[in-house]
Parts: sequence; C-alpha cells; structure tokens
Amino acid sequence: MRKLRRGHWVVQDEFDLHGMTAAQARIATSAFLAQCMQRGTRCVRIVHGKGLRSRNREPVLKRKLAHWLTLRDEVLAYCEARPADGGSGAVVVLLRG
Repeated sequence: MRKLRRGHWVVQDEFDLHGMTAAQARIATSAFLAQCMQRGTRCVRIVHGKGLRSRNREPVLKRKLAHWLTLRDEVLAYCEARPADGGSGAVVVLLRG
C-alpha cells in the first residue's frame, strides 16, 4: 500500500468516469477492470472527479467507486492518486497479476 501511495507502481492505463451516472459508471468500471485483467495490466488510474459540478458539490462517484472496488476480487489495493496524477479526483488501483 505504501508503494502504491508513493507512486512506485507505473500507471499502465486510465479510465475516466466524468459525465456518467452511478449506474453507467459501475458497469463501465466493471468492464474496464475485466479488460485490464485480460491484458495483464497491474496498475490503473480511475478518474471519478471531485464533484464540483454535482448537485451539492460533493463527489458522488468517489464514495461509490471505493465501495465497488472493495467488492472486486481482482483488486489488491487502491488509494487516492498523487496530486500530480489527479489528487482527490482519482484513485490508483493495483490489480492481481
């Protein structure tokens, strides 16, 4: 987990959830992670946004994405991206090899 937070792992792919509803984002995230597993991708960044355009200016997808990732067997760990990589608007996910 410490290595993931410090950027030790190279981000091999990225997926952006901007503009999606929660239902669309869940399906798209599941499909993206499945594709990554097929390709053997180990470290990915998922951009969920900071919620600046949402109704209450709160990140709706951020909490939902965190929950979805905990339910996935292929996810070993995830953490908030470094400021240069999206900060609180993205997560870096480490997948099983």
